[in-house]
Amino acid sequence: MFHCLGQRNPERIGLLLIVAASLHLGAPVCAATPAETATVKEILDGNELFIDARQARLNQQAVSPQEISTENSRGQLSFASGAAGRLNRYSQLRLGSGCFLLRKGEVLVSGRQSGCTRSSRLSVRGTNYVLRVDDEGGSELTVLEGSVEVEPLTEGGEPSGQPSTTVNGGERLRLSAAGVVLTLLKLSSGDYSAILEGPLFLGFTAPLPAIGSLESYLRSRLPGVSLPSLPGGSPLIPLLNLPRFF
Repeated sequence: MFHCLGQRNPERIGLLLIVAASLHLGAPVCAATPAETATVKEILDGNELFIDARQARLNQQAVSPQEISTENSRGQLSFASGAAGRLNRYSQLRLGSGCFLLRKGEVLVSGRQSGCTRSSRLSVRGTNYVLRVDDEGGSELTVLEGSVEVEPLTEGGEPSGQPSTTVNGGERLRLSAAGVVLTLLKLSSGDYSAILEGPLFLGFTAPLPAIGSLESYLRSRLPGVSLPSLPGGSPLIPLLNLPRFF
C-alpha cells in the first residue's frame, strides 16, 4: 500500500508518483494532496533565482519535486494554494505535496501554505510567518500574526508521536536540527521593525495575500510599528483594507 508520504516528506512524492505509474495503479496516489506548484512573480537584486539550478524567469512555474533556490537575489512565489512566499538570498526550497521543504535560508509566507523542515511540519490556516533554516539544520519560526502548529517528524518524514507546539502571533520558536524545542519567546516591537524593514519586505511590489491581517494585527497590538511603503511612496496595504469614505 502506498501512503501520502509526500505530505510529510516533500522529497518522496516524485518517486511515489513514478512508482505508481509504473505499476498502473487504479487509484491516484495522494489524490487528496496534489503536487505543489509555485509561480515566480518577482525577482529582485539581479537574476540569481533558479528552478532546478536553471535560471528562472518571471511567471515560470515550478512543480513538485522541483527545487527553487536563490543566490544573491530575492524572489516572490505564488503557490497554488493562493498564498505567497518570499525567498531571501541564498535559500533553497523544494516543492512537495501538502507542504514545501525549506532546506536552508529564509522564507516569508503570507496566506494558507504549510511548510516543512527536515524535522518538523508547520500547519497553518492562513497567516503570516517567517521560517529560517541554518546551515546546521536548526530552524526558527517567527509568527507575525495568526498561529502555526509545529509537528515533530522523524528522520523518515513521518510524525514522531511527540506533542505538537502551537506558536501564536508575536512569538518566535527555535528548534534544534533534531526538532527539539530550544526556546519560545515573545517578539518585541524592535523584532517586528527589523523584519518589516528587512529583505523580506523592502523593495517588493507584488502583493501579499494576507497583508491585511498583518496590518490589522499591528494596528491593534503594536500601534508604534507600521508596514513599509512600496517603492514610490504608496503604502504596502491593499486598497480593500482601507476605510471607505465614499
